[in-house]
Amino acid sequence: MSAIQKIIQKSALQYVSQYGYAMPAVHKKALVAMEICRTERMGTNLYQCPDCGHSEVAMRSCSNRSCPTCQTDKGREWLQKNAQRLLPCAYFMVTFTIPEQLRHIVRSNQRLIYDMMFGCAWKSMKKISADPKYLGVKKMGAMGILHTWTRQMQYHPHIHFLVPAGGIDKDGNWCAGRADFLFPVRALSRLFRAKVLEELKNAGIAYPPKLWNIEWNVNCENKGNGQRALGYLSNYLFRVAISNNRIVESDTQSVTFRYKKRTSDKYRKAKVSNLEFIRRYLQHVLPNGFVKVRHYGFMSAASTCDIAELAKQVLDGLELPLNDQAQQHKPMGYRCSCGARMLLAMLMGPTVITCNAKREMQT
Repeated sequence: MSAIQKIIQKSALQYVSQYGYAMPAVHKKALVAMEICRTERMGTNLYQCPDCGHSEVAMRSCSNRSCPTCQTDKGREWLQKNAQRLLPCAYFMVTFTIPEQLRHIVRSNQRLIYDMMFGCAWKSMKKISADPKYLGVKKMGAMGILHTWTRQMQYHPHIHFLVPAGGIDKDGNWCAGRADFLFPVRALSRLFRAKVLEELKNAGIAYPPKLWNIEWNVNCENKGNGQRALGYLSNYLFRVAISNNRIVESDTQSVTFRYKKRTSDKYRKAKVSNLEFIRRYLQHVLPNGFVKVRHYGFMSAASTCDIAELAKQVLDGLELPLNDQAQQHKPMGYRCSCGARMLLAMLMGPTVITCNAKREMQT
């Protein structure tokens, strides 16, 4: 059982009794799922090895995307899949951050404004990439991932884009960009600010006028061949707010966890009540069905561009080394000690879930 799950089991009932009237349905659903994940209340699965006949019983997981217990294998699978699609060129991490003065509005309109953030960031990069002073390409590519927390689990919505240094010109050929520079961040920041505020105005959402007068934080950083950045993003894609190994101590009243400041490698400790820990955790649970990873340009699923062919063009006919490196990994899944993939043979135990938090919500 994970440290986060233990904290939730200790204090979920108290949290719901105090704040259940104001909790969004998606928060309640996540809290219920995390409390009972891989416990007897979820039932068990019987797995059998098709090669040696070995069988094992495993607790059934909740499969909720906010659950810290269920997402490890998914992150590894995602990393392996996307590592094969990296082009043999320099990559940049472009990060768009919503200013503090706007965050309370974002939290009250998450689905709408998260969509705005993705759209406005992409349009801003696309416009600047077409400028001959910079990339000067007709079509660029990018992968964006929404991230909503700081290292202390505070609400801090921003989007990381992994962007190859280059694009496709009007003739359909690869146009390489500089390895040390991609976009002018000040111009990109102001373009992003104008697009977001215009979208908010069109949606009828009021915002402080002073947002026009402050500089919005947009960062652009070289990440080498993209492998390291992809690994960094995968850690946050299937994890919410905090990992179990950062929790130092917890009891029935409080939680102590460690974190690093952005400008330091020294670990610090923060102590919060169990209820505050759950509150910080739940505020990063996304709306139902919201897509937090999006691909654009020639990296999108709708693009007619073949990534493998584009990679060969980038290397002028050479094979892509990142593909070979990624294919060496073994496929994920529940595996036997002999190495074969275990197959699900039988479902056992309850199929209707009940727990303290759920019963409290129904009263």
